[in-house]
Amino acid sequence: MDPLKIAILSRGPRLYSTRRLREAAEKRGHKVKVLDTMKFALYIEAGQPDLTFGGKPLSSYDAIIPRIGTSLTFFGSSVVRQFEQMGTYCLNTADAILASRDKLASMQELSSHNVGIAETAFVRNPTDVLKAIQAMGGAPVVIKLLQGTQGIGVILAETNKVAEAIIETLSAVKQNVLVQKFVAESKGRDIRAFVVGDRVVAAMRRTAAGQEFRSNVHRGGNTQSVTLDPEYERTAVKAAQILNLSVAGVDMLEGADGPVIMEVNSSPGLEGIEGATGVDIAGEIIQFMEEQIRFGNIDVRERLALTRGYSVTEFAVEPNSEFVGKTIRESGLRERDIVVMRLVRGQDHIANPKGTRIIEAGDHLLCYGFRAALQGLLPAFAKSKRRKKKSSLTKKATKPADPNS
Repeated sequence: MDPLKIAILSRGPRLYSTRRLREAAEKRGHKVKVLDTMKFALYIEAGQPDLTFGGKPLSSYDAIIPRIGTSLTFFGSSVVRQFEQMGTYCLNTADAILASRDKLASMQELSSHNVGIAETAFVRNPTDVLKAIQAMGGAPVVIKLLQGTQGIGVILAETNKVAEAIIETLSAVKQNVLVQKFVAESKGRDIRAFVVGDRVVAAMRRTAAGQEFRSNVHRGGNTQSVTLDPEYERTAVKAAQILNLSVAGVDMLEGADGPVIMEVNSSPGLEGIEGATGVDIAGEIIQFMEEQIRFGNIDVRERLALTRGYSVTEFAVEPNSEFVGKTIRESGLRERDIVVMRLVRGQDHIANPKGTRIIEAGDHLLCYGFRAALQGLLPAFAKSKRRKKKSSLTKKATKPADPNS
């Protein structure tokens, strides 16, 4: 392909990850510049979004690779969004970066899908703290600042009383915190899976040093290359896709019942995992970008819904549905001006299913079509997804506190 003009948004041109991405892109014949995110200025005008860099007009770029630090999330994501509006391909979009940086929002998003996540509570009222902890089975629990990174702002509370005191102290200084169930069998170690596109290109196990329970490399943790079981690989890829991240570092604990997602990072570092695995991850990223750049950053639902009278929806096929046992062609959906874009059956996602595909009860169909016709396929109202939590919020919360806590 013709050489691309690529900008890496980074405040640290000498940082390992930034250097490796630049080297990998230049090795493949592309022109690369590292641009300090804070030197941009955004100009917003109808039909003419624009950017300047260092007070001067910015030349055009084919693609950008965001390496946005946590402290620059708001401004950095605004710069990325401006590039998107100008038609530049962005490796990770602004909305995806924002979603991954907000630990609460990302866990909320993941919770609506069938992936393993750490049981999590978000509380502001001090009187609810003990109830939330008891609902998880009591201490120990992990307390996390919403905006922490590299293990900073992650605290293990061994007892209920300690957890209460920590949360009350942090709340008093206006810090929002999450309370997560402690996965005891995975204490001191986790898995970092590096996702590029729809596959895991490398994975490592991180083990904490000494008595430290946080396994981050920045905290002295040890690393070793690991080959993931298919379940862990599927979970990592699905987590990245749910948050719409093309490149992501997915951190998982090895729970008794399988992978437990702890965090999804939109700017994962390369140094630790390239060193542990020997994989040229920077090269994998550049190659993926070459393949995807022609497609651009498109929000399919948003684009399709802009056509007047048309919409996108997904619905489950009930056992008594008229479609059960029929092929998509025989269902008559196309005659109703409805196109089936995806069929989900269990763990299988079938994109653009053929007309000969037989529809079964329990299938989920993602459809695009005339809104009035789609309405006829939907229930009278959206059913709540809420499930009772084994009565834990009532039963556990009314238990007397552990005298040892």
